[in-house]
Amino acid sequence: MNKHYIIPIFVPHFGCPHDCIFCNQKKITGLSTNVTTEIVEETIQEYLGYFRKDAFIEAAFYGGSFTAIDIDTQSALLEVVYKYKKEGIIDEIRLSTRPDAIDDKILSNLKRYEVDTIELGVQSLDEIVLLKSERGHTADDVYNSCKLIRKYKFKLGLQMMLGLPEDDIYKSLYTCMEFIRLKPDCVRIYPTLVIKETYLEKLYIEGKYKPLDLNEAVEITTPILMLFYLNNINVIRIGLQPTESIQLGKDVVAGPFHPAFRQLVEANIYRELFDFYFSKLDFSNEDELVIEASHKVISLLSGQKSCNTKYWIAKYNFKKIRLFGRENLSSEQILITMGKLSDIININVLMEKYMMKSPLMKNIEGFQL
Repeated sequence: MNKHYIIPIFVPHFGCPHDCIFCNQKKITGLSTNVTTEIVEETIQEYLGYFRKDAFIEAAFYGGSFTAIDIDTQSALLEVVYKYKKEGIIDEIRLSTRPDAIDDKILSNLKRYEVDTIELGVQSLDEIVLLKSERGHTADDVYNSCKLIRKYKFKLGLQMMLGLPEDDIYKSLYTCMEFIRLKPDCVRIYPTLVIKETYLEKLYIEGKYKPLDLNEAVEITTPILMLFYLNNINVIRIGLQPTESIQLGKDVVAGPFHPAFRQLVEANIYRELFDFYFSKLDFSNEDELVIEASHKVISLLSGQKSCNTKYWIAKYNFKKIRLFGRENLSSEQILITMGKLSDIININVLMEKYMMKSPLMKNIEGFQL
């Protein structure tokens, strides 16, 4: 498959009817002006100069609620991108918007310009969380807009946030399960960060909002990511993209920011799955554990700064753990050698068994894989 490149076109607060309590798109995007057709043209030209000729190229409108912009402005901005798509220079067009800014007129216009993917900033499907976050829409708006997007045969993306006011792990898991039921083509997961010049910052300073810490965010995201994996939902981003200003101590005031948040979650998945696997075995004081896996996952198995291997050595009294990358193993296959035991683990099968036995999931109404 050709390398996938994205041309990001940011529209900070362009079209948003109001500010959600967590949002300052100008801080997040690093832009302080509304986008124009000239900016779109310049952005496309700049990025095309970086890409290989045989690449798959997608132009993506991020930031503000694109379809809440007046329709003539939508058309003018899309016309610039559509010109490149007609010429075969750009392959697909993507945009992000609000669930309550979708109707037949808007979608018909997007079809005219051959938009491919619409991502909805859902954030939560719990009504209280939506209300406390001042989202300005309801869960029904999400279901209705998803139905319309599917009717017009667009690809559907859904974005969720963790740790919003009044949120908890059960509400986040409920949103995850509802996402799975809606069968999106892709999902993004964002732990809530306290950004400068937002109402959430005011609540945080007043002691009325407590953000998740990094460990809490990893623990909550872990079962959510496993559920998406098991249901073949493509998770295209976890955590806000780090930039020069999106860093703790700069525009991020507080919250579970980490430049490699996804890797932390994926490493934690392996830690929890191997704890589950080891709990079924009868062993003690084995000298050595040997783990062989695909080169693609070996660093996740080890964890950042070898945190997983250090954890297993301490918990199970291994004297040594050795990890080897193997060309002949798929990403789902892991070979374990421990004393007289030699076993090939299918990580997806192990993940399904783990989730079915999880005490956490027993509290989620209607849970099934």
